Amino acid sequence: MKVTEAALPFLPLCRRLLPTRLADLSVALLKATALELAILAGHLLLYPAGIVQERRDQCRPMLPAPDGAAQLPAEAKPPVVLLHGFIDNRSVFVLLRRSLSQHGRHQIESLNYSPLTCDIRIAAELLGRHIEQVCERTGSRQVDVVGHSLGGLIARYYVQRLGGDTRVRTLVTLGTPHSGTRVAPLANAHPIVRQMRPGSPVLEELALPSPGCRTHFVAFWSDLDHIMDPLETACIEHPDLTAVNVRVSGVGHLALPVHPAVATGIRQALDTAHPGEPSTGRAHGLTVA
Repeated sequence: MKVTEAALPFLPLCRRLLPTRLADLSVALLKATALELAILAGHLLLYPAGIVQERRDQCRPMLPAPDGAAQLPAEAKPPVVLLHGFIDNRSVFVLLRRSLSQHGRHQIESLNYSPLTCDIRIAAELLGRHIEQVCERTGSRQVDVVGHSLGGLIARYYVQRLGGDTRVRTLVTLGTPHSGTRVAPLANAHPIVRQMRPGSPVLEELALPSPGCRTHFVAFWSDLDHIMDPLETACIEHPDLTAVNVRVSGVGHLALPVHPAVATGIRQALDTAHPGEPSTGRAHGLTVA
């Protein structure tokens, strides 16, 4: 979906009244906000269809990838587990799922966890049981996980604190508050929101040493994510983890699982992963325009 200046007639006025750099930032923010609102409207329409847990027999062999796509051999691709964010469901991944399936992913599953879940640890245990079922059902030793927002934090807790690095080859997070977010203080009434605040016990656990962690991490963060405060909280900074932080320009929080450039980056992250390498080094920065 593209937001053009024709749809926002007041943008030229912004450019005339504001300094160039500030005007460009304002224009980008306006475009991102318009895109967020459009995505929110579409997601509200799809939301009811995603409330029910998906039927597992829907996870079937997918279409082959187009010629010329640089990917791992089909037999080397593990199943992909998609994990939604706070007060959301699997419907947020409709477009991402289609993109992955069109590029050779044979098994894709979404897990719904209850919006009444009050503890990241409990949700991580649920994810662990689900991943075990996926491995048993597919015969795969490992899976890849893509988590949006809170979903990424749940998956990271499973990997680092519950031994999930033996099962998760690559964890991709989209707008996940790895260091905690300060946005919407009134939402602290919900226990799981308090766990996403800077300095929470859960985040302190994730900051503990994690030597030998075998999972590869790729964290997508946006320079216009209104849910991340500060923005860089969506980056992974941990001395024991192999992590790549991917900066996405001009995309808001809700657009991260939808934006085609992000979908391309996710596919590349999953298809170029190297299972079995030791987990050492610090994060690097990349940019997706």
